[in-house]
Amino acid sequence: MPAFAIIVPCRLESTRFPGKLLHPIKGKPLVLWVAERIAAQAPDYPLWFAVDHESLAACIEGAGFRAILTDPGHPSGTDRIAQANRTVRSSYVLNVQADEPLVSTGQLQALAKLIQGDCPMATLCTPFQRVVDFYNTNQVKVVMTQTGRALYFSRSPMPYARDLGLTVDDAWVAANPCFKHLGLYAYKADFLEKFVALPPGRLEQIEKLEQLRALEAGYPIAIATTDDPTIGVDTPEDAKKFEAQLG
Repeated sequence: MPAFAIIVPCRLESTRFPGKLLHPIKGKPLVLWVAERIAAQAPDYPLWFAVDHESLAACIEGAGFRAILTDPGHPSGTDRIAQANRTVRSSYVLNVQADEPLVSTGQLQALAKLIQGDCPMATLCTPFQRVVDFYNTNQVKVVMTQTGRALYFSRSPMPYARDLGLTVDDAWVAANPCFKHLGLYAYKADFLEKFVALPPGRLEQIEKLEQLRALEAGYPIAIATTDDPTIGVDTPEDAKKFEAQLG
């Protein structure tokens, strides 16, 4: 039984970008860009993909990676990871989203350190630099305590500058505590089973953010900041941006 493992939840369909994980970028499916990046950045961690469809499993296994077929009816990626970890049996699980192709060694090491603390769940964030991103509902915001505990996650801009309203600019966003949540998590194995047993939260269903389920149920989430560059491929436009970065 490994102490740490990386499990990547993979869902074939996406509301904003149908079939995105198999979307070719320079001739290679997005999910394989993610797989190769993780393998290069964290070669010492066992890597698994928790998939909901045979086509994803075939793609991943065909490239030499390991896939576990999970229930397609799972309401969240965390539910999918929990099922997969009953096979992997890792004490600590690191979760990289299948649409985050720029995960770094430093980010994974930060998660591994956080999850060995007193919180059952951990995640990362990065400072916003542009107001256009701050107001983008596809880029999730997080506010936190001074001791590194998440207070709330939202698609809405927060904190809201009451005195400035919609006139905030790039300089204000960069100078104030405005953080973008990254799709990277870590969990203690026993918490994964507790999470699965919880009903989806009201706020989770409104915001469509599964991490809110933990907060609504009273579980603390540790959070740290990272300055490593990242990109989440949520839309076809994001895929084009990532492809452009590849040169």
